[in-house]
Amino acid sequence: MRLNRPSRHFDYVDDGAAIYVDSFATIRAESDLSHLPADAEKIAVRMVHACGQTDLTDDLVVHERLVTAARGALQAGAPILTDATMVASGVTRARLPKDNDVLCLLRDERVPGLAAAWGTTRSAAAVSLWEDRLEGAVVAFGNAPTALFHLLEMLLDGAPRPAAIIGTPVGFIGAAESKDALAGLAELRADLDIPFLTVRGRRGGSAMAASAINALAQEKE
Repeated sequence: MRLNRPSRHFDYVDDGAAIYVDSFATIRAESDLSHLPADAEKIAVRMVHACGQTDLTDDLVVHERLVTAARGALQAGAPILTDATMVASGVTRARLPKDNDVLCLLRDERVPGLAAAWGTTRSAAAVSLWEDRLEGAVVAFGNAPTALFHLLEMLLDGAPRPAAIIGTPVGFIGAAESKDALAGLAELRADLDIPFLTVRGRRGGSAMAASAINALAQEKE
């Protein structure tokens, strides 16, 4: 089969490298990055790139130690634990510094039984299966508010502490509240001042969570 490019009917940029460069320049021109830690700028830009909303940075909250903690953990070989297969699939393995494990346990055979017994969602139940790998891990929530709430409750009950928490669940029920709880965790318990990143309000999603992980995994834009 012979392939031919169709006739040009529209005026658009089709140079991939130029699109990439111009996109990031546009984001920096249109987004307010002034309130973020200096080392979090590239994470914010990449998250905006993932959603196409330059005002996302207005709702972005980044702990002052987030980049140092998460990047250090990944460089030490820590696993990435996620609430959704879409987050795991969105992580660019070539960017990972130590071929880090990227795990989503939502499909583990134990999950349905735990969810039924506890009267919660499968996404939340799956988080309890992280416990033996949670210490020093980088965790990322892009989908389920119940999963983020579940982790916070585990931590308040004495579970091992992750190195960093990326919390960007999306939705109308519990999403904003779960992210507020993450941002306020250290106010409940000073010893749980765990570096985090979140987006206030209903916005979020797997693409945002994965883009944050990709930016943390490698400083190169």
